[in-house]
Amino acid sequence: MLKLSWKNRQLNLDSPVIMGILNLTPDSFYDGGKNNLEYRALYQTEKMIGEGAAIIDMGAVSTRPDAVFVDADEEWKRLSGILSMIRKRYPDTLISVDTYRSKISRKAVEEGADIINDISGGRFDEKMYETIAELKVPYVMMHIKGTPQTMQANPVYTDVVAEIYDYFKTGINALSKLGVDDNIVLDPGFGFGKTVDHNYKILMGLKAFQSLGFPVLAGLSRKSMINRVLDTTPAEALNGTTVLNTIALLNGANILRVHDVKEAVEVVKIYRRYQQNS
Repeated sequence: MLKLSWKNRQLNLDSPVIMGILNLTPDSFYDGGKNNLEYRALYQTEKMIGEGAAIIDMGAVSTRPDAVFVDADEEWKRLSGILSMIRKRYPDTLISVDTYRSKISRKAVEEGADIINDISGGRFDEKMYETIAELKVPYVMMHIKGTPQTMQANPVYTDVVAEIYDYFKTGINALSKLGVDDNIVLDPGFGFGKTVDHNYKILMGLKAFQSLGFPVLAGLSRKSMINRVLDTTPAEALNGTTVLNTIALLNGANILRVHDVKEAVEVVKIYRRYQQNS
């Protein structure tokens, strides 16, 4: 059985699950400013839970290309009240916090977060790995080349899948030395320091990351790898997202991180029926 198991929580990943995105920022690439008031965040959370999200992923700092830097105090100000409210309203729902700061990770878990989703894979904060080891919660290790401010400035790889694989191995080994041998999720970071061609090579190569023995997360929702192929905007990219989510599942993804939960749940249902007859 493939699962995450910690404290009194457990998430079975034998069948793929959906992570619903709750952006608490004014400037995210698709829905910035939509959910950064408490009543709007609560409405969106209720909607995603009702549609079948297994995890709600809350982020208070935009990490889109060229995003404006936000300090830790502002990040926690945006996050804390809504995190506390949702934790109290939905005690059984798994909450992930999207942050690359160990200080915010600790505060978030103390406030009731279950999972830390780190876009830097521990590279932006030297204390992140030891903090995860102390907190004993699941950790999403994402690959990024550069920073949100620099990552799309001509990213170059010799072999993008092999280089991400080695990046994960390095992070896994570092965590293992601190006693973290499970509850790691691997996210290859679609769009984070990659060209469109890099992204499609990663999508084709997802199975390579499975060999590391941990669940794989795919975050493809409404990204430029869709829009640059179809000449669409993020607002028009739902159909393209569904196509890529389907391919990701067929190539071994265990978690889909999405803006549109209902449609992603339908993808999983059809994928499961397909698998039953394969």
